[in-house]
Amino acid sequence: MSNIYIARTNQKLLFAKVHLDQLKQAAESTGWNKHAQIESYEESILFHLVSAYSAYLREIAEVYRLDPLKISTRDELLEQLEHNGMEAPEAKELTELAGRDSWLSQTLKAYRACWVAQDREQANQSDHASLSEIQVVQVNPDHSKDGEVIEQLESWLNSLRELIDRQRESLKEW
Repeated sequence: MSNIYIARTNQKLLFAKVHLDQLKQAAESTGWNKHAQIESYEESILFHLVSAYSAYLREIAEVYRLDPLKISTRDELLEQLEHNGMEAPEAKELTELAGRDSWLSQTLKAYRACWVAQDREQANQSDHASLSEIQVVQVNPDHSKDGEVIEQLESWLNSLRELIDRQRESLKEW
């Protein structure tokens, strides 16, 4: 096993943490571009969280001796495991987390929202459960919920880090 995906996962988690620290500084700023910095860091944190998740999926694939280059989503990991007649408790847990209103499903939903262009009127009419997702589509133009969004992003980072650390312990046994 090459450990390249372990290093990549760790790198992306670190980048998310660095950008989270920068987001906190931007929130305290009084500069003219404060809100642009806040929105930029929020999206970059989501990018790094989802990139860490994707690298972790490849890490799991590598442990189970699957081709990590064929894995970029949880569904692709599940397909490869099934094709090879394997089950992975790690993949099962990720499926459970993605299938309900968990921190992981909220993170992935917020990330997808970064790629959707909506105007404020459309965004105001839709029902979004995620504060960060609301921020990404700029429903909160006055940035009144920035503190809550920062807490949510930090919570998602911590949850992903804890999940990966816990599952890595069980993967060592495999």
